[in-house]
Amino acid sequence: MNALKKFFEDLQKLDFRDVGRWPLVFRVLAVGIAFVAATGLLVWYFVFSEAQGNVPQLRKAEAEQKSLWSTFDEKQRRAANLEAYRLQLAEIERTFGAMLRQLPGRTEVPSLLVDISQTGLAAGLQENLFQPGTEVRRDFYAELPIKIRLTGGYHEFGEFVSGVAALPRIVTLHDIEITPAGRGGGARRGAAAPPAAQLTLDVTAKTYRYLEESELAEQEAATQRPANRRAQEGRK
Repeated sequence: MNALKKFFEDLQKLDFRDVGRWPLVFRVLAVGIAFVAATGLLVWYFVFSEAQGNVPQLRKAEAEQKSLWSTFDEKQRRAANLEAYRLQLAEIERTFGAMLRQLPGRTEVPSLLVDISQTGLAAGLQENLFQPGTEVRRDFYAELPIKIRLTGGYHEFGEFVSGVAALPRIVTLHDIEITPAGRGGGARRGAAAPPAAQLTLDVTAKTYRYLEESELAEQEAATQRPANRRAQEGRK
């Protein structure tokens, strides 16, 4: 008890401006307190303060983790359906190849035009106009419109449409207009007036052909010319 009382009395006598003259026990105690305080500050800075500063990064990492999991699930589903996709692609390629084979080449177009004309005559129709138009090029094929005017009856028109649909090449009919014969220039000039039951069919038939490799290359070069010109102008 006396030792504890003496300790507090000596503590009250300490001169904080002259630490070097403190008794050894107080100097050791002061060093220990300073060490504990410094350790506490360092722990607070590197642990608690650093943890608080890492909260935004932690949330960002959590968001990235969710995004990665979502991407993983999507790729996993695609991988599970990969075989079905391959079968579907093979079917599309087979169907596309079959359709492409229905497109004539450049040398086959004249005979196809003859087939269309003969289809109308075979149906018993009078051909008043058969006028191929200007060919229009698309991505990998060319489209050729043909203006046709035929005179006959409904049944003959039906036979003509069925005959065109049965052709081995793709032919589509557009802008169909049926009027009584003798109106709109349906009959040829100088021809005898047709029977009252007869009608005039005005239609645009479109046939298609695939573009040859040289034509595709020419088309691609024509597409790239404006882009190259713009690039050169941009460098200037």
